[in-house]
Amino acid sequence: MNAVKPIKSVDDLVKAGLVASADRAALDKVAARYAIALTPAISKLIDRTDPVDPIARQFVPDTAELTVAREERADPIGDHAHSPVVGIVHRYPDRVLLKAVHVCPVYCRFCFRREMVGPQGLGTLDAAAMQAAFDYISSHEEIWEVILTGGDPLVLSPRRLHEIMEALAGIAHVKIIRFHTRVPVVDPEKIDATMIAALKASGKTVYIALHANHVRELTTEARAACARLVDAGIAMVSQSVLLKGVNDDPAVLAELMKAFVEIRVKPYYLHHPDLAPGTSHFRVTIEEGQKIVAALRGRISGLCQPAYILDIPGGHGKAAVTGSAIRATGDGCYSVTDYRGGEHSYPPAD
Repeated sequence: MNAVKPIKSVDDLVKAGLVASADRAALDKVAARYAIALTPAISKLIDRTDPVDPIARQFVPDTAELTVAREERADPIGDHAHSPVVGIVHRYPDRVLLKAVHVCPVYCRFCFRREMVGPQGLGTLDAAAMQAAFDYISSHEEIWEVILTGGDPLVLSPRRLHEIMEALAGIAHVKIIRFHTRVPVVDPEKIDATMIAALKASGKTVYIALHANHVRELTTEARAACARLVDAGIAMVSQSVLLKGVNDDPAVLAELMKAFVEIRVKPYYLHHPDLAPGTSHFRVTIEEGQKIVAALRGRISGLCQPAYILDIPGGHGKAAVTGSAIRATGDGCYSVTDYRGGEHSYPPAD
């Protein structure tokens, strides 16, 4: 059966035919720790006859999430270490994250912020916290780009988004505003003229980074939503996560990247899975990821090649997994060099 409303509980999953009723008690333990949400668009995509469906794997909870590996951590990329005020992460000199909301229309089972998002997560910034965030951005003239993330910023109403964009429009040194979102894929009808108008700001260039991990997510409706954004002058790039059982195959990954280019979304980042709690069943090894990405070379156009990157645990920034920044040190461990030249162990040492 197809869902007609969002799925937000184990009971909803059972009613939608996405999990067996016999698994309810075990999955309740997962739901007690990590938020559950699937939109009707995502529920409709899932093949209930396929036990290894790549869409289901991303969104339907699994008891494997209760197994926490030694190297996993609640804040795997170190947001808290670089948060000078609530809602701001200032890791790199010329850009900041603005986490206005910690709610999403769907909750990915591999999310690196899974300890922070959801109905019982860090919530939405109130007016005072938003003003403090804008004041911070305004007082730091080196900030050229503001990246709205969270949570998914496009869960906010067009009115709220317009208010944010108006505030950023008044900060002269901010030139680029970027949104990280799944909404065009998971709730494409929300991308209407009112939403698109709210995403624009005078004197600013707006980018949307679209998160999708499998070509089946790019439905006819999702492609139309992206077309509305691009036709309105909003540039789009992609971000995906390399996930075991979802896209850890060169042919599958190539099909996704080619589809992005076809709908005018430039492939940007392919993330190595972060060390979030309860996500080890999604992680490929560094060597496996390198082989998969190397296989894309020559298989697909240069337009389709994403940058395969690792967020160094502890808040040290991103490193290219295919470049000289990472080298094996033995026993499945690596030395990773950050953008400042510092060296770090991966997985991190105790």
